Amino acid sequence: MMVDTGASEKPDPAVVFMMEKEEDISFASGGWKSDDGRLSCGYSSFRGKRVTMEDFYDIKTSTIDGRTICMFGIFDGETYQKTDVDFLGSERDSLRDDGSTASTAVLVGSHLYVANVGDSRTVISIAGKAIPLSEDHKPNRIDERKRIESAGGVIMWAGTWRVGGVLAMSRAFGNRMLKQYVVAEPEIQDQEVDEELELVILASDGLWDVVPNEDAVSIARAEEEAEAASRKLTETAYTRGSADNITCLVVKFHHEKKVPVDPVASQDTKEKATIESMRVD
Repeated sequence: MMVDTGASEKPDPAVVFMMEKEEDISFASGGWKSDDGRLSCGYSSFRGKRVTMEDFYDIKTSTIDGRTICMFGIFDGETYQKTDVDFLGSERDSLRDDGSTASTAVLVGSHLYVANVGDSRTVISIAGKAIPLSEDHKPNRIDERKRIESAGGVIMWAGTWRVGGVLAMSRAFGNRMLKQYVVAEPEIQDQEVDEELELVILASDGLWDVVPNEDAVSIARAEEEAEAASRKLTETAYTRGSADNITCLVVKFHHEKKVPVDPVASQDTKEKATIESMRVD
């Protein structure tokens, strides 16, 4: 994990939490809370039954012109730190054909912007209801299959539907050999943040393959702390038989709660104010 204070000539506070691949940690978890207490985030990442760890998470907060911006991301694959163009154009990697998915959420004021490429997913809870803000890019998705076949590609069954019988997703970064069909263009959603928005879950397919959206929201809502919620989700996916790396982020919103007014106390306050006013007169 790396922490970056974002020191510069113009001190805009920034905090960065990022799991780096070379550490190859089998399990990591932690949490973060905003200074005003209105936002908390927990992360949990588990290698699971895989020999290597290819999931990553990224959490960043920064203040720009007095406005706090938060970014949360889940990445599944070898190349998440590079753009699609950078990776494909790298002479050093000319013999490699790695790829990565990405599901990111950027919180700016009262708006949450979600961008997705691949089969990592973002789900929110509004008044207890699970609502996906991204749709998995799978080869058998009707619109994706049409796009791929129109470009001359083929969708084949090999344990699951795959592009060219190889890749089980229809969009990703990298994947040079299938680039004509497996594009890196994200789908983007804009969600208004109001008092009904309770939490956001971003996770790799290691979670979503075995935990439905509704179950994930129910589990996350049952935990008071965001970190505890992320850990519980990871544990649940593993016990349900996930054979992949499992990584998830849980972001919880702590909206201001209105304090109920005591009618008796309110009346006493009014009477005291009246008496004080009479004394002044």
